[in-house]
Amino acid sequence: MEVVREGDPVLAPDKDAPLVRELDDALAKSFGRAKLRAPSGEEIELPHSVFEVLVRVVHEMARGNAVRVLPVHAELTTQQAAELLNVSRPFLVGLLEEGRIPFRKVGSHRRVRLDDLLVYKDRRDRERRIALNELASESQELGLYED
Repeated sequence: MEVVREGDPVLAPDKDAPLVRELDDALAKSFGRAKLRAPSGEEIELPHSVFEVLVRVVHEMARGNAVRVLPVHAELTTQQAAELLNVSRPFLVGLLEEGRIPFRKVGSHRRVRLDDLLVYKDRRDRERRIALNELASESQELGLYED
């Protein structure tokens, strides 16, 4: 059994992939109260919030994605933050230095709070959707787009 350090991404090994997909299908059809059966046989009722996290994690793993669970107040390195935004580390550092994302320095290293990064990501994604909708509208008005 491989030990996973806190904050490390977890990817289902190929041998587990069919079971993870089966679990994803079962969770998608689940309604009502969920219970977890411990190795001892004891059943523990899962709070709805915990169940929702489990559903999301399993769904992403079933799609072949690695997952990472972090508290929103966690501080990320610039490399981790860049990976989360799917940008290069130098591009992220530019965003930090422009003041677009708050950060703090620990010695010579920058640290970015996950919640601040998610606020930036949501704002960026919203701005992109608006721009894309405007572009689609303009294309329709100019007759460049047909239904």
